[in-house]
Amino acid sequence: MNLVSVVIPYYKKKEYFRETIDSVINQTYKNLEIIIIYDDNEKNDLEYIKDLTSKDNRIKLIINELNMGVGLSRNEALKIFKGEYVAFLDSDDIWLTEKIEKQINLMENQKILFSHTSYQIIDKFNKTIGTLNAKENLSYSDLLKSCDIGLSTVILNAKIVEKNLFPNLKTKEDYVAWLKLAKKNIKIVGLNLPLTKWRKVSNSLSSSNIQKILDAFKVYRNYEKKSFLFSIISILILSIYAMKKKFTLKFKK
Repeated sequence: MNLVSVVIPYYKKKEYFRETIDSVINQTYKNLEIIIIYDDNEKNDLEYIKDLTSKDNRIKLIINELNMGVGLSRNEALKIFKGEYVAFLDSDDIWLTEKIEKQINLMENQKILFSHTSYQIIDKFNKTIGTLNAKENLSYSDLLKSCDIGLSTVILNAKIVEKNLFPNLKTKEDYVAWLKLAKKNIKIVGLNLPLTKWRKVSNSLSSSNIQKILDAFKVYRNYEKKSFLFSIISILILSIYAMKKKFTLKFKK
């Protein structure tokens, strides 16, 4: 059974974190290395996190001296991880108990380097408000139009992991990472099973439309080196796809 390294940045998610870490500890797939990166200038939650993590010797805790953001915090873990695979999880999301087992079985049986899954969207009360289904295959051109990959569903083979995989962006940092890998013609495979619960919280950075637009422009213009016009058009296309997804979720409710 190959070792899977689980990377979890932590920043002010105390009310949700116990459920998050328990969902990792209780996985049916047991050969895990769990790396938590404490990324808060204020150390108010640190003792709480230490207490939670002391119950499992598979957990390693990295404490950032200053707030670095989720992308650079993940990179800190990618400098020291030891697994044959790397899984990512945000500190307020939840995994179903067979998530790692099902995904690793798929990856090993089909020799897949990059996989993701469908996921449920939940609110702060754990109520399911929608589901996003993973597409079976995604290419670089597909990703340019819409990022249909949930960060907390992704597992990568260590062979394709870079130490500085994620850029220093407030949002869309995962989008840059997936585009970087897609450009290398790495096959991105989606498992259409909702094995993760992604928490939609209204005060999170990922819910800020202005921040997402600004960062989306940086993705196309600065990281993908596209023209100004291409970047603007791509943001419009990205926004249209996002609105379609929101409409579909509301319709399903």
